Amino acid sequence: MNFDKNTSLDKILNALFTPYRENVPEVRKISDAMIENGMISDESDIINDHIAFRTLGVPNLGIASFEKIFLHYGYKKKDPYYFEEKKLNAFWYEPPAERFPRIFVSELRVEDLSEKAQEIIHKYIGHVDQCPVEKIDLDNTDEVGDFFYKPLWDLPTLEDYKTLLAESEYAAWVIYNRYYLNHYTISIHELPDGYDTLEQFNAFLESIGIVLNTAGGKIKTSEDGLLRQSSSVSKMQEATFADGEKMKISGSYVEFAERSVLPQFKDLPKDQITRKHRRDGFESANADKIFESTYLEQTSMA
Repeated sequence: MNFDKNTSLDKILNALFTPYRENVPEVRKISDAMIENGMISDESDIINDHIAFRTLGVPNLGIASFEKIFLHYGYKKKDPYYFEEKKLNAFWYEPPAERFPRIFVSELRVEDLSEKAQEIIHKYIGHVDQCPVEKIDLDNTDEVGDFFYKPLWDLPTLEDYKTLLAESEYAAWVIYNRYYLNHYTISIHELPDGYDTLEQFNAFLESIGIVLNTAGGKIKTSEDGLLRQSSSVSKMQEATFADGEKMKISGSYVEFAERSVLPQFKDLPKDQITRKHRRDGFESANADKIFESTYLEQTSMA
């Protein structure tokens, strides 16, 4: 996914996407295969439905801090989501123009974890006594781009990571990966005939060796049937911890979304359909299962 380098928001999205592409091998594998199969002529033809981030819901961090970046660049805060079992809250953000991706930001309700897990998390983030976003110049695109990969706390020890992993795989992911881009999402309905449904695209993905998240089924469908989502399973990558010990852990992944045309626009000619004519927003039940793309039950199959 390449963005126009001429605007500030494009520069920030490029700064986000470039390291992600380099570190998530499925990104290039999928886009190269899409080119080979004639779906697109270049990676820049892919329409990015949304990008997602994970955060820790504590003072000076979490959604209230992280969202300041995108609100500054014209995004609008939309619907809240609540995930009881996973102890998460989330919001999605509408882009300032259709060519930009939606943004989905979740946060862990740290206060809902055990005392031991909270103690571990605060050991690493306890020194963050001011919102880190307020320390950067939001008009400086280089500074903002660097922020996403800037370590705001020290790497955990392997023992601390494993303790968090046993209680909250989300907590373990964030304490190691920090604000790293969790996933980007290919808009399947924008692809040519023969590949523009998830059934067709998933068959293509599996034909090139992509392992799909099976939590809730390979295709997660919203209650209204208008939003369908699938995702790859995160590849396990060797990580080095603060004490020098190593272990393979989950990284990021790729999602795939199919948004149907809203009933009131079903008679519109295909060439007149734009984003505003399709199902917008997200679905808690779908997102709940997409989170599991980095969970051991799924990654053990990759």
